[in-house]
Amino acid sequence: MKTGAVDPLSERQSAWSPLRQHLFRSLWIAAVVSNIGTWVEDVGEAWLMTSLTKSPILISLLQTAESLPIFLLALPAGAFADIMDRRRLLIFAQIWMLIAAASLGMMTIAGATTPSILLLLSFLLGLGVALNAPAWQAITPELVTRSELPAAIALNGITVNIARAVGPAIGGLIVASAGPGATFLFNAASFLVIAVVLYRWHRAPHESVLQAERAVGAIRAGARYVRHSPAFRIVLIRSAAFIVFGSAIWALFPLLARFELKLGPTGYGLLFGSLGVGAIVAAAFLPALRRKTSLDLLVTEATVFFACMMLLLAFLRHAWLIAFAMFPVGAAWLTLLVSFNTSVQASVPSWVRGRALAFYMLVFFGGMALGSVLWGTVAEHFGLSVAFLCSAVGLVAGLATTAHHRLKDTEGLNLEHSLHWPAPTVVHEPRAEEGPVLVTIEYHIDPAQAKDFAEAMGAMKKIRRRDGAIRWGLYRDTSDPGRHVETFIVESWVEHLRQHERVTMSDRAVQEQVNAFHIGEEGPIVRHLIYAGSKSPR
Repeated sequence: MKTGAVDPLSERQSAWSPLRQHLFRSLWIAAVVSNIGTWVEDVGEAWLMTSLTKSPILISLLQTAESLPIFLLALPAGAFADIMDRRRLLIFAQIWMLIAAASLGMMTIAGATTPSILLLLSFLLGLGVALNAPAWQAITPELVTRSELPAAIALNGITVNIARAVGPAIGGLIVASAGPGATFLFNAASFLVIAVVLYRWHRAPHESVLQAERAVGAIRAGARYVRHSPAFRIVLIRSAAFIVFGSAIWALFPLLARFELKLGPTGYGLLFGSLGVGAIVAAAFLPALRRKTSLDLLVTEATVFFACMMLLLAFLRHAWLIAFAMFPVGAAWLTLLVSFNTSVQASVPSWVRGRALAFYMLVFFGGMALGSVLWGTVAEHFGLSVAFLCSAVGLVAGLATTAHHRLKDTEGLNLEHSLHWPAPTVVHEPRAEEGPVLVTIEYHIDPAQAKDFAEAMGAMKKIRRRDGAIRWGLYRDTSDPGRHVETFIVESWVEHLRQHERVTMSDRAVQEQVNAFHIGEEGPIVRHLIYAGSKSPR
């Protein structure tokens, strides 16, 4: 199981302090085992496919078979992670992946696996990964304290890189001694380890007086959040610009190792392992780099470095030199995934975290699937060297075209629920799905401050739209220059009540800045109006 990426370590927390939490420690150890199983299977899949066919397109389609399910299922999986019991969802995903991996193992040992069957079962395994990933990353804040969260995210990323360092080597040894089928059974057993730990977790249920969101509505709410969250959209743009071209390393590496370098399974695993070692070393130095370098500059430097390594791989054809080259490739890859994943997790509140991670995965793995087909096609028609060369050029071009979308550090955000909105005053409680709801807020301000007030309300607009409003407006009274009315429309009464639960401490600070413009002993006047027509408007 490939889990989350890492975050720079806090200066105030030890890198290992989250391991003092028993549940986090148990899941972390289980994740190490499961991630090793995943990388062992990756070696078995690549070796089996290169044994069944020499077609660059079919070989590169392995990466597509793994990535495409995440692209297709990311949004529903993210919604399920936010509206269902995450523990039960994760257990179901582990069992699904166990069955897919065990089936592939038994069919391979029986000699019944063809390229089509391998791609199909890899796709089914990818469906389990897609269902698992948002919920897995979203539970991290439940396992540790808020101050330990950065270190916990970092440790989750280290599990991936420990596995990347040792998994391919173990996979190569298993393929050499027992065949690729044994690697698939090894991976199936690793999913059982995760399932057992999750089964023993007595997770506290989420407390809410509101009815659970429905999947379609939850996806719409997540999409609305992404649309009206500029910082989050920047992460998606920058990660997409990197991954489409950076995915060449995963699509082309089996071809390079098997057919250009003529390596056996052990050599292939060791060469792949050098990439994981580079990532682990980068994880050790990354906290210090993040304290000295802005997030945007770090991503820029890592992308340029990664492009240089792709350029080098276009011309190197000596196994030991490529092994040394894979070391910095792993370091740059880890740095970029750390930066993107950290930006996602640190910029969204808990109520939408699963859906936000799903949108990130949609972009990331969609780019992986698209890139794998692209680079396999380029390699088949023009050769590996041209494919690596185009990847390097594309990385630099993508960086140049997205340079004005600067990644922002999010250390100052406080995304804890503020719960400071008072309950709406009602004579008769509306039905949950009744609506739309028009909310009006009346402010009285100094007319001389109207321009500054309007600018401050621009931040409020983003918050209202992001948290559920489908329309928003600010109006001034022509008969009273100091009277301004903010309006926003929410699709239903229950969705407006959810807005009350979604407001964060950072949002509260923005609201207090707006309210500071209001004149009078009483605060701004809030009214709630339910649509009274015979038919609900579009």
